[in-house]
Amino acid sequence: MVNPSIAAQSQETPERQNRAQALFEKLSLGQSPVQADFYQFDFSNLNLQQINLTQAILLRANLQGADLSNASLQEADLRGADLSGSVLRQSNLGGACLYRANLCGADLTGADLMGAKLQNARYDSKTKFPSDFAYRSSGAIGPGATLNGAPLNTANLKQADLHGASLLGAYLGGADLTGANLSYARLVQADLRSAWLTGAFLRGARLNGANLAGVDLRAADLTDTEFEQFESIAGADFTQVQGLTESMRATLLKQPAHELDTPHPLTLHTTRESLIR
Repeated sequence: MVNPSIAAQSQETPERQNRAQALFEKLSLGQSPVQADFYQFDFSNLNLQQINLTQAILLRANLQGADLSNASLQEADLRGADLSGSVLRQSNLGGACLYRANLCGADLTGADLMGAKLQNARYDSKTKFPSDFAYRSSGAIGPGATLNGAPLNTANLKQADLHGASLLGAYLGGADLTGANLSYARLVQADLRSAWLTGAFLRGARLNGANLAGVDLRAADLTDTEFEQFESIAGADFTQVQGLTESMRATLLKQPAHELDTPHPLTLHTTRESLIR
């Protein structure tokens, strides 16, 4: 049954803790207060099987490792919630808002996701979705996702697993992709201006026509990366890039001189300097 220790784990004020405890006790008894407010509360690793959180406000709540099997989360507000490693088997998430939620390692086997909003939610290779759910085209971010033309400007995608994702013409300007796995991703004509790709894994990725102006590619892996031309590489920093063949380097050094001699705004290395050092 439900463990009612939410207040003890919360970092909220005593007033909010008491209010949340009262709500939690009602939920434990099967009652369902409309739009129960658990903003930023810590449910991590709790047994919440069969709990009724219909229309609950769980904005940025910590549900990491929680067992929500057969729970009702219908139309719940789970924006920015951490559901990593949670168990959501047979749960009702119909109409729930999971925008920017962390679903890495979550088990959603048999869950009802009818009408759920998953734009910019994160999943990984360990996430288990219902067998009939088209998660790759749901707007969620993860391996094999279809994100063509997606507006991901300034998104925090550190360490994201985007292996094999389709990002044709995606808007990634200013996005933080530090250490991200973009192996075999399709980034043709993607806008990556001022993105952070430090240490990113781009092995086998397709970058034809992408805009790399001001991109930080230091220590990124470009082994077998495909590109014929770029819209711009002005100010891109290729310092200590791995897998860059002499042929690839020569192609990059054929870009217009004004691009090659533009410094990166942070490192102050010109693109030319970063390619020949």
